[in-house]
Amino acid sequence: MRKSNYDKSPSTTVDGALWKGWESVLDKLKEVCNVPEKLARKVVVIECYHGVYTDKLAEHLVALEPSLMIHSDQCFKGVRDIEKMTYPYLTDDRLFGRRAPFYYADFLDADKVKECREKIAAATGLVIVYGHAAAEIVREADVLVYVDMARWEIQQRFRRGEIDGLGVKNREEAPSYHYKRGYFIDWNVCDALKKELLPKVDYWLDTHIPDMPKMITGETMRAGLEKTAHQPFRVVPFFDPAPWGGQWMKEVCDLDKEQENFGWCFDCVPEENSLYLKVAGELFEMASNNLVFYQTRNLLGGPVESRFGQDFPIRFDFLDTMGGGNLSLQVHPTTQYIHDTFGIWYTQDESYYLLDAGEDATVYLGLKTGVDPEEMIAALNEAQVSGEPFDTEKYVNKWPAKKHDHYLIPNGTIHCSGSNAMVLEISATPSLFTFKLWDWGRLGLDGKPRPINIKHGSHVIQWERQTDFVRDQLVNHFEPRAEGEGWVEERTGLHENEFIETRRHWFTGKVPHNTGGGVNVFNVIEGDELIVESPTNAFEPFIVHYAETFIVPAIVGDYTIRPYGISEGKTCGTIKAYVRVKG
Repeated sequence: MRKSNYDKSPSTTVDGALWKGWESVLDKLKEVCNVPEKLARKVVVIECYHGVYTDKLAEHLVALEPSLMIHSDQCFKGVRDIEKMTYPYLTDDRLFGRRAPFYYADFLDADKVKECREKIAAATGLVIVYGHAAAEIVREADVLVYVDMARWEIQQRFRRGEIDGLGVKNREEAPSYHYKRGYFIDWNVCDALKKELLPKVDYWLDTHIPDMPKMITGETMRAGLEKTAHQPFRVVPFFDPAPWGGQWMKEVCDLDKEQENFGWCFDCVPEENSLYLKVAGELFEMASNNLVFYQTRNLLGGPVESRFGQDFPIRFDFLDTMGGGNLSLQVHPTTQYIHDTFGIWYTQDESYYLLDAGEDATVYLGLKTGVDPEEMIAALNEAQVSGEPFDTEKYVNKWPAKKHDHYLIPNGTIHCSGSNAMVLEISATPSLFTFKLWDWGRLGLDGKPRPINIKHGSHVIQWERQTDFVRDQLVNHFEPRAEGEGWVEERTGLHENEFIETRRHWFTGKVPHNTGGGVNVFNVIEGDELIVESPTNAFEPFIVHYAETFIVPAIVGDYTIRPYGISEGKTCGTIKAYVRVKG
């Protein structure tokens, strides 16, 4: 195997001050929280994203010696009322709910909020209001601090049983239920308020490492987001084991060799990844969705924003089965089904690009010619009830797979990667909606059977996508599109039913690119090191490495990519994805 140069901590360097450690953070807050003699009081609001340890935060805030300190949970409705309000959107399903239309105001008790505001109005000196919805309770603050939390860290806290959902007491529940509540309710509520606060926050506080907080000013945070949105960048990747997980990423991405496996890498899912700013030599962590919210037009481009709003629509992730097992046999919902059933307005079309493959690698894709739908669904149900194996190859095509193959998977198409494949999954963003049909009789990492969704799947399988259709339209459709000195461009998909377009470039020289008014997402599929440059020096040269995913904001316009360092003179490759916005 090659020596890894994969960067697990990419960042944007920005000028500004940073306060590190509770002593330093509190010293700065004491300075800004000082109440001048001419003021009767100063109100400091500390808004917290879901997952922040608010109790631990309070232990440190008392050092500011407030005359009045209010935890926002005092203003929430009762737990039973919130559970009753949210249940229709959560349902009893282990995985799936329905996107709820709530805001923080729906969680708050109007009488309690009124009483809280009256206490603040009557107080003198320093008043601190902290917690979830603090900035909803106090709409105008003298000082506004935001304590952020990226969703990957939230998920780790779920797994450790350390946090509750908004207004409820559910930390003992399984992580899948936590994720469901977050995805369908809590994170949307938090994000709605965060979007409003981003332009006016005075200080941004990072408590991802609880005992080592870091704080920057709102001006520094916004400057960092603006700089990031005008240059190529990467979000912070995260890795996770899987029941089918493999060994490839351990070597290529330089991961912990003691772990049994790594199945997943999320290297471009801004709603879940972190973003690092490097301030005063320190890495400052925040949710990468902040960039999408604050720099929407510059990042996505006008046409993409018009279609997707403040959703980042393209997702890149890795599925590593090298030395592992098959993924679950699965299907993704059609657009109409995901909207009608779950309240989501576009679906998870995707494709598998083979970064690497063993000699026996395979991809399951599409139905065998002549499959009888009723017979197949009955066989899936029987396997689920009896525990006997489902005869997958009787019903589903099994295609041999090799390095740099590309398999297109429009919604409604049965599919899964087989073992000994390293898949770069290029897909639309909705990340929860995989209907597992068969999981090879194995257990999840928690020792329990993983959820199987045959009923959902039966409603969305496109039964006409059989062998000839798949061969003709979904397997390795490479079309030459352009070439120049030292480079060639190929169209690799996606299918006409999908809104993502992909282009592959092979090159030994400098390749010209233009964002075309929309965000571009890349992965380095060949070559140890590449450099991304601006013809007009609009941004600093940006270096990327093998297997890294990077994002080029729409506002960048023209840019070039070429081999760099030890890759100079060698054939390198990238695959680029973008949203089709023109015919």
